[in-house]
Amino acid sequence: MTGSSTRPAAVDRVRAALRALRAGDRAGPPPSPHESRATGVLRPIVFGGNDGLVSNLALVMGVAGATSEGSVIVLAGVAGLLAGAFSMAVGEYISVQSQRELLDYQVAFERRQLRDAPEQERAILAERYRGRGLTADEAARFVDRVFADPEHAVELLIHEEVGLDSRSIGSPWSAAAGSFLAFTLGAVVPLVPYLALPAGRAFAISLAVSLAALFLLGLGISRLTGRPPFRSGARQLLLGGAAAAVTYAVGSLIGVRV
Repeated sequence: MTGSSTRPAAVDRVRAALRALRAGDRAGPPPSPHESRATGVLRPIVFGGNDGLVSNLALVMGVAGATSEGSVIVLAGVAGLLAGAFSMAVGEYISVQSQRELLDYQVAFERRQLRDAPEQERAILAERYRGRGLTADEAARFVDRVFADPEHAVELLIHEEVGLDSRSIGSPWSAAAGSFLAFTLGAVVPLVPYLALPAGRAFAISLAVSLAALFLLGLGISRLTGRPPFRSGARQLLLGGAAAAVTYAVGSLIGVRV
């Protein structure tokens, strides 16, 4: 089948951009519904909360399976909370900071390439867009427009050749702080009943509250993934519950043997 209706959407967008440029339209692109700095920070917060809840629920249930001493369960839960929160924060900081350092290196590299071998960079970009369906003339005009602003050219070349986009890289400190707080909030959920109630009564309440929180977290994750909310919530509940069941069984076995 041929015709404009079968053109890839990316080709149509590029051709529309060329028409807009020829018309002198400088209004700029509409806001993207996809990745942004906000989601770059939101994602580690949501998944950090999930990690904190699942890992500490499993830890608390495992220790509870081995002993009925509330003080021991609380001590293990607090230790798991602090260790996990610092680990998440350090991991997120290193991850985001490494992306930023890689981006800075690529920016400097592409600027040198534009200075020393501009025709080579033009040819690379034009070839990529010809491969996406543009004609040689359309690709050449598009590249000319892009290279009219060297900084825009650098940004597009980095995105095309390396896959990095500064808009999707948040602050490493924000990511680290968000992960630390999110993990802490998630990990404290199974601990609260043991802090407020005797261990015998706290067990069932801790499990029930944690499973409910897992379901709610699944609903939140579905907002990032676009999956059906109930399915995402049920999946989180089942997986977290399975982890808790396994560690409880292992703790009971070890506790009996000890």
